[in-house]
Amino acid sequence: MNDFRLTIQPELIQRYPAYTCIVVYTDGMENTGPAERSAEVLRQAERKAAARLGSGSASEHPHIAAWRNAYQSFGAKPKKYPCSIEALLSRVGKQEALPSINTIVNLYNAVSLDHVMPIGGEDRDKLTSNLTLLVASGTEPFDTRRSGESVIEYPDAGEIVWKDSTGVTCRRWNWRQCERTAVRPETRRGYFVFDCLRPFGIAEATAAAQQFIDLLGEFSPGATAETEILQAAG
Repeated sequence: MNDFRLTIQPELIQRYPAYTCIVVYTDGMENTGPAERSAEVLRQAERKAAARLGSGSASEHPHIAAWRNAYQSFGAKPKKYPCSIEALLSRVGKQEALPSINTIVNLYNAVSLDHVMPIGGEDRDKLTSNLTLLVASGTEPFDTRRSGESVIEYPDAGEIVWKDSTGVTCRRWNWRQCERTAVRPETRRGYFVFDCLRPFGIAEATAAAQQFIDLLGEFSPGATAETEILQAAG
């Protein structure tokens, strides 16, 4: 059982002083049961998000606008590569139901919608070292699926990624996660990242993390959770 943690590369801290995240480390999760109840939590979050969005565009939200600016700063076109919460809200705006993947993923997607915040979760036991948010060289492998087949891709040089000693676990900051560390029914230990750029900060990340922890306690009563703040701005 590893005790790997998440860190931020000093260069990235200097480049993005407005960045803050809270990491929730979990243990003892139960994710094998039917996902119907958690899917309803997700549907409720979709309905609330759709009501807030109305006829507007997800890109108009100030937090999403901040992420669009960050993506543009490292060469990722937000329209082609939307951050995770913009991708979720865009589907909601088109009245597309989000897929019910499994209980834990449903829960953090629901919290993401409620708080208009990029949130990602992965299997901590699949890490091979500490995980660092860094500026990619472009040589780091990223395992994903394309047309139903497993493939290895590589980030663009200068792209912001999460990486351990094996490769990239998430590309373009919070755009797409890899296959290796995906949260699956057998996942017992996870880490969940609650990403904020100003105008959002610690208060917003804390509220979202606490909602997730509360839901985790309801759906997986034996799970434990520990939080850690990773903050670029001292």
